Amino acid sequence: MNALSSTRELMIRTLRRMESLELNHGATGNLSLRSANGFLITPSGMPSEDITPNDLVWMDFNGKHSSHREPSSEWIMHRDILTAYPEHQAVLHAHAPHCTALACLEKELPPFHYMIAVTGGDSVRCAPYHTFGTPELAQAAVTALTDRRACLLAHHGLITATETLDSALDVAVEVEFLCRIYLLALAVGEPPRLSPQHMTEALKKFDTYGKRNAS
Repeated sequence: MNALSSTRELMIRTLRRMESLELNHGATGNLSLRSANGFLITPSGMPSEDITPNDLVWMDFNGKHSSHREPSSEWIMHRDILTAYPEHQAVLHAHAPHCTALACLEKELPPFHYMIAVTGGDSVRCAPYHTFGTPELAQAAVTALTDRRACLLAHHGLITATETLDSALDVAVEVEFLCRIYLLALAVGEPPRLSPQHMTEALKKFDTYGKRNAS
């Protein structure tokens, strides 16, 4: 199996894990991975269980492709995020239920829990609503991801952008869990916030958390 075939297989496995983890259902959500001088992206309108490696669409950064499938309707958002943040290799978009519920309230995820630091900052911003598949939505997502590895999309869902497919999925799972906890807390009242100092300390911890000592 060559490198490109292996990459396509990995994307399919990740897409199906998104479904099994209930981050997506049916044909919702999409996934992209930087590849050569462009990126691979999931096709439009296909349930994850029906997608094969050959259905993934390779695109260049001008939006050109020669696949037998049409790319996800959100390809502009994926393209613009990968262009704006060259350090990121993978972009994951999901309609995870708790993330989407919070996004429908047009609320960001505030620093109520230290694990928000896994997203690279002290909050998960909520980008303003724009019609799906538009350059306006893409720009809103790019802005909300400044110094972050995740953001919510108002009345829409979740985006994560990270170094690998595995980490993009891990961050998505964590943000979905945090949104669930935050919504449960809101049933009682707005939870108190951690201080900027507390979040700075947590962010420093995450710089080395789970990483081997290079020495």
